[in-house]
Amino acid sequence: MPGKKKTANEGKRLYLVDASSYAFRAYHATARQALSNSKGHPTGATLTFTNMLLKLIREEKPTHLVVVWDSKGKTFRHEMYDLYKANRAETPPDLGPQIADMIGISRAFSLPSLQVEGFEADDIIGTLARRATEEGVETVIVSGDKDLTQLVSPMVTMLDTLKDVRYDEEAVKEKWGVEPGRVIEVMGLMGDSSDNVPGVPKVGEKTARKLIEEFGTLEATLARADEVKGKVGENLKEYADQARLSRELVTIDVNMDLDFNWDDFVPGEPDREELASIFTELEFTRLMSEFGEQKQKIDVDNYETIKDLVRLKEFLESARKAGKLAVDTETTSIEAASADLVGVSMAVEPGRAVYVPLAHEGDGSEGQLEWDKVRDVLAPVLGGMEVEKIGQNLKYDYQVFKRAGLELGRIGFDTMVASYVLNPRRRVHNLDELASERLGHRTVKYEDLCGKGKSQIPFALVPVKDATRYAGEDADVTLRLYLGFEPELKDEPRWVFENVEMPLVPVLARMESAGVKVNAGRLAQMSAKFDRKIKDLRSRVLEMADADFNLDSPKQLSEVLFNKMGLPAGKKTKTGYSTNEEVLTKLAEEHEIASLVLEYRGLTKLKSTYTDALAKLINPVTGRIHTSYNQTVTSTGRLSSSDPNLQNIPVRQGEGKLIREAFVGEGDNLIMAADYSQIELRIMAHISEEPALLESFEKGEDIHLRTASEIFGARPEDVTADMRRHAKVINFGILYGMSAHGLTRQLDVDHKEAQAYIDAYFGRYPLVRKYMDDVVEKARSQGYVTTIKGRRLPLPEIDSRNAMVRAAAEREAINAPLQGSAADIIKLAMIDVDRAMLEDGYKSKMIMQVHDELVFEVVPSELDALREMVIEKMEKAVELKVALKVDVAHGGSWAEAH
Repeated sequence: MPGKKKTANEGKRLYLVDASSYAFRAYHATARQALSNSKGHPTGATLTFTNMLLKLIREEKPTHLVVVWDSKGKTFRHEMYDLYKANRAETPPDLGPQIADMIGISRAFSLPSLQVEGFEADDIIGTLARRATEEGVETVIVSGDKDLTQLVSPMVTMLDTLKDVRYDEEAVKEKWGVEPGRVIEVMGLMGDSSDNVPGVPKVGEKTARKLIEEFGTLEATLARADEVKGKVGENLKEYADQARLSRELVTIDVNMDLDFNWDDFVPGEPDREELASIFTELEFTRLMSEFGEQKQKIDVDNYETIKDLVRLKEFLESARKAGKLAVDTETTSIEAASADLVGVSMAVEPGRAVYVPLAHEGDGSEGQLEWDKVRDVLAPVLGGMEVEKIGQNLKYDYQVFKRAGLELGRIGFDTMVASYVLNPRRRVHNLDELASERLGHRTVKYEDLCGKGKSQIPFALVPVKDATRYAGEDADVTLRLYLGFEPELKDEPRWVFENVEMPLVPVLARMESAGVKVNAGRLAQMSAKFDRKIKDLRSRVLEMADADFNLDSPKQLSEVLFNKMGLPAGKKTKTGYSTNEEVLTKLAEEHEIASLVLEYRGLTKLKSTYTDALAKLINPVTGRIHTSYNQTVTSTGRLSSSDPNLQNIPVRQGEGKLIREAFVGEGDNLIMAADYSQIELRIMAHISEEPALLESFEKGEDIHLRTASEIFGARPEDVTADMRRHAKVINFGILYGMSAHGLTRQLDVDHKEAQAYIDAYFGRYPLVRKYMDDVVEKARSQGYVTTIKGRRLPLPEIDSRNAMVRAAAEREAINAPLQGSAADIIKLAMIDVDRAMLEDGYKSKMIMQVHDELVFEVVPSELDALREMVIEKMEKAVELKVALKVDVAHGGSWAEAH
């Protein structure tokens, strides 16, 4: 039997991308993030648009595709109705440059595009869809624009990639209540506010749908307007011509005169060189890695596996001659406190790397050297001061070697830290991304060797030949990055790198290794106590609401509080009225149920985040928690920590203080906490040289009491607790560039009163105002601000044409020198304290750093000496125009040390 005859267009599928619509949607989806590259060029919408294109190409695999753009200026619809789109705001100033980037990226991907003067993208899409249907070509319209649903037919579907929704005829009918052909009838009645299409007053989507479902068409509805009751019926008569005009305005022109050939719409091969150039400029690191060309030829098959001690000694001799050695470890775990060595890689010059396998079990593992013998050979070089050690995240390697009985000496250069100092705004500083950006090299990924998820194998099972390629590459790439970063570190950034960040690496490593003793039994008791109270609170809330619902569901809680109970609602979200902390706190002033919900949420968070989670983080070998200090995360230079996040552990409020009771000393050891007093306010006094602040700190006055006295015009003895509280909020709010609007929320006062407080503050402390104005201006002129020690924070958004983004950058310009200086000071103090503890042979240990506080586990006999030394080192870490002051306390637990 003969086969079915194929048509010329069978197998073709045309994708029509509504690019202008996507550009605006991508912009609004990323507006809050306000992403930009290091030069301040906006990039958020461009990245979203690019990812959408890539997703479409990869998942849909179109045979034919057209990227369609709106034309600039007026279209034929403006001739029909001069107020068409009159309410449209101008293109946001930070979107215009991104649209240019999007067009450039589309061209570099070799994607056909169309733009016709006097017509909108919808009309081009409609015409192409009609022509495609006539010629038997299946069409997919890629858009989220509701207007385009009128084009859906048996041969035309619509795909919204941002929402991952597809529309066929049935889906359109479900959305509009009518089939695609009658969508314009509904829209003619309801109008379209986004395009200033008037429609009929008092007729919204729901009413329009109902009318068209009942009468069939717009004309039939207008003809039978007498049957429609009330104001809607009157308006149908009065605004009949307006309805007809509206239908005409929303009707897509499918009969444009377009001259094209289907072959014009076949996507070409991407121009990888052009894409690499664009993605490099925009700093799209992942895309750079994918499309970029390799700048440095790195042959990962040329590395050497060493299984001979004589050969290892020869290699180390070359390191001695070079004076530098890049080193990296392969281990059994990413947790340094429990990681055992599997192998060590090293490099002395680009392209010359070696791998020493130690504990492999797979192919090629025979003949491995024993670690004890390798350690004896490595020790003089890795542990000595003669050769400078170079690494990527050396803090980890330091701990791994220390666990294995070898302490790294002369830690000279960490490429991760160097990247951070040079660009603290960079999101990540990992080896893969740095290799991609700096070297144009796509590294071998860990998952490529070991797999992912449940099927992932330990590195010890990786064949030695593959392990050599992977580990050798790490050392080689690290050395190459060092050669690039080293000459870029100049002036103040170099001072910060050499005197603050690099000396801090072994200090943090020792702190992480030491860990902190946590009383698991105490945590279990707290969890049980919290659990009982949580259940009681849940019962009381459900009883008070007279409803059985999921208290952990914001949507259900909103329904109960504001619909069932009729309590006054705040702002509305997509899922209902908000039940966030701000809303509930205000509601709690009048309704007890809101107070109970807040208490319930607080305890639930304490239990899940701390008492339950901390117990799981206790290392089974050491019996201690070993947090990870993140040196390259915050843009200001502040340390952060993870697993657990020590910075977020509550200090003094209610049950939160109980958490710190579980942090204890081993045996009879004590916990000592040393905390800088009001360090950022002291830095503000130093930088601004405000005489009133300098005098207040010199006299040792209560700065908040004095501020209250100054602002409220009261004698110090007449300042109330409430006045002092307000002054404290103002003092610290000023540091963060807080506006009257922010102060209004913080103090629960009206805007006028908040502004009066700020005006009074600056009236009394005029040089603080001058500092704020000067530092913002300086940020504009040089593109960055600095700490008192020269740490730089780039502020590319300081000249943004987006007012919200610019205002945020201005606040950052004010606060970053203060926060960053505080970070520098405590880091320098940590280095000095650690050095003194090592030199004087203390058995006590520095175990935590949280905000402006250092925490020690102290052998009782060393308490007095350590206390005196710590105060001296912390207060003399830097010299300011005001004295630094440190408060020290001790006890059996962290809570008692406050």
